Amino acid sequence: MRKIGFCVVLGATGGIGQVICTKLASSGWSIYIHYNANAKKAEALQKELSSQYPHLDFITVQADFSKEDGAARLAEQTRQTRAIVVANGQAMYKLLSETTHEEMDALWKVHMQNPAAFIGRISSQLRRYDKSYIVFIGSIWGSMGAAGEVMYSAVKGAQHAFVKAYAKEAAYSGIRVNAVAPGWIETRMNDEFTEEERQMIIDEIPLMATGTPSDVAGAVDFLLSGQADYMTGEIMKINGGWYM
Repeated sequence: MRKIGFCVVLGATGGIGQVICTKLASSGWSIYIHYNANAKKAEALQKELSSQYPHLDFITVQADFSKEDGAARLAEQTRQTRAIVVANGQAMYKLLSETTHEEMDALWKVHMQNPAAFIGRISSQLRRYDKSYIVFIGSIWGSMGAAGEVMYSAVKGAQHAFVKAYAKEAAYSGIRVNAVAPGWIETRMNDEFTEEERQMIIDEIPLMATGTPSDVAGAVDFLLSGQADYMTGEIMKINGGWYM
């Protein structure tokens, strides 16, 4: 298996991020495994991938994207980057009237400000390649919105808008910029919903099933595989037909 290059996976210790790392490694990508606080999980993932793919490189990198210097800190740790997958994030289940300014600020920094600043800081690395890639893990709520998750929907919508705008700006440099917008994916983010609430959602999904992290990882792998090189500025819907 040939080496393709380094991919920075933001939020690599999350339920979706871990599966993305494993999938990309199987396709030949070396990976910067980004984490915020869960060093043990990042190190365990590094060890597992290094054992399975000894010809590739797996490096853990730490940065807190809720802080002003999150992007700068991460940029200092990455070299020769050819791809970025923005899979970090945090949920927010609150009415708008109950959401504090501090919570709004943290959501913006984590989902939009620091990822965009990081991309800007290392864009020169991406431009060294004829073809390079950026993929955001957006959300169905970024397209259709959700009551009780207004600010989360807002920052996910901002990610979708960023993808469309930066795809135009970066195209001349050979950088493909796309997003994957999952619907209901079985991760711990949805653990707080009751079985009754979960069934109500499933009843609204045409395929009558929820998705898995592997469904998202497969879409990301496709976008980075070279098979999607005539795509940029796209928001891929992975939601079982819940929103078309």
